[in-house]
Amino acid sequence: MEIPVINLGEIEGERKSKTMSLLHEACEKWGFFWLENHGIDEGLMDKIKGLVNQHYEESMKESFYSSDLAKELGCNIKASDVDWESSFFYHHQPDSNINDIPELLCEVMQEYVAQSIKLAERLAGLLSENLGLEKDYMKKAFSEPFVGTKVAKYPECSQPELVMGLRGHTDAGGIILLLQDDKVPGLEFLKDGEWVPVPPTKGYRIFVNLGDQVEVMSNGIYKSVQHHVLADRNGSRLSIVTFYNPGANAIISPAPKLVYPGCYRFQDYLNYYSTTKFSDKLARFQTIKEMLVP
Repeated sequence: MEIPVINLGEIEGERKSKTMSLLHEACEKWGFFWLENHGIDEGLMDKIKGLVNQHYEESMKESFYSSDLAKELGCNIKASDVDWESSFFYHHQPDSNINDIPELLCEVMQEYVAQSIKLAERLAGLLSENLGLEKDYMKKAFSEPFVGTKVAKYPECSQPELVMGLRGHTDAGGIILLLQDDKVPGLEFLKDGEWVPVPPTKGYRIFVNLGDQVEVMSNGIYKSVQHHVLADRNGSRLSIVTFYNPGANAIISPAPKLVYPGCYRFQDYLNYYSTTKFSDKLARFQTIKEMLVP
């Protein structure tokens, strides 16, 4: 199965309608897609990947292979209870832990995440528009968003059949932006009962997937999808994943405009239907919904 590719460079002008349609289908039927011409600086992407790999080699690799997980794999360690990964988390907003992450990465991380936020906000607007909502609906619903980045390496594993790089899950939040390895595979998403491999990054694409809250807010129209990471015998996979999530105090619910009317008497619906049979169905549902408001 070919993963959808959305070209944001075509979101304006004469190809907007087609590109918006492709984006809607990717969110509805897949829950994940590749993004091209996304606006994040390519030189910055190269820089952050290089510095993360440097930091891993200098400061993370040795301690990982010295850990109980690495030493006892297949003996006392149950693969179902652990992830074969070496990682740290950068909190960007509302509170920052920039002073707790490696100094080597502080400046580039702040710049990269700032550009990622702009991209996530743009996507939130496009998703809202595709759902027939106000363009700023999702951004407002997220309240003051939580933004954080998980920086991970999935180290080369001599026995990849014994452990998962990252166990299967859906993401809890909103819009997830992944800058990943351009050589080592491992990420897989579940679609229609089959695991779809996400190949190493081609060029300067960003991989996007949707979290649980987008599924809730879209009333199930858009999907969050289970995914996992396989350990690899031949290399260590890089993952820099930025989460654009609702704030902790955001109240999440399906957008009222997307929810079907409920608890009405069928005869009342028929009475209204008799005069609106040949009108738009969704407009009829909306009117019935408004009739139910006390």
